[in-house]
Amino acid sequence: MNENLFASFITPMMLGLPLATLIVMFPSLLFPTSNRLVNNRLISLQQWMLQLVSKQMMGIHNAKGQTWTLMLMSLILFIGSTNLLGLLPHSFTPTTQLSMNLGMAIPLWAGAVITGFRNKTKASLAHFLPQGTPTPLIPMLVIIETISLFIQPIALAVRLTANITAGHLLMHLIGGAALALMNISTTMAFITFIILVLLTILEFAVAMIQAYVFTLLVSLYLHDNT
Repeated sequence: MNENLFASFITPMMLGLPLATLIVMFPSLLFPTSNRLVNNRLISLQQWMLQLVSKQMMGIHNAKGQTWTLMLMSLILFIGSTNLLGLLPHSFTPTTQLSMNLGMAIPLWAGAVITGFRNKTKASLAHFLPQGTPTPLIPMLVIIETISLFIQPIALAVRLTANITAGHLLMHLIGGAALALMNISTTMAFITFIILVLLTILEFAVAMIQAYVFTLLVSLYLHDNT
């Protein structure tokens, strides 16, 4: 079991070629589109959820910030669907890869910061030095604020990676324990299986919450810079 503990986090290969690109593109095929005048229940539910999330997340933004609505809604759909698909047996979850999460976090964070320096240069520079700072502490605070600024995308990526990876590892370990206990104690195996079912339900919630948290933090970074 220890040898296969991290097998689900290895990028799948076929004929020596990584399938990560196809896996990343796959969730976009799951969202139905309709050209009909009256939509069915599935599409109506999808549109209602998107409107609810966009209204809650983008309501704090001005006109410039609301131009990011399509990008942020696409981001939350992509991360949420990828996390949920990763809960299927023998599947691969791209969001367990720190490199991919950094690839999402850094451009979005950089775009928000560049937007801030372009539209609100004085306000963006003022964040590096809080008002009323004693003169001897100015160099230290500037360094600390600069470091905290550059840590933001790393924190975004690490948070998503850690939460999704930890959940998958727990499910793998508890599932292996339930399978091993079947030959020792049926009662303990049944209790462990119930724990596994409850953990799986929790992971469904975590998959959606982490997608929302990632997108919400990007939205807050954008709000601070627009």
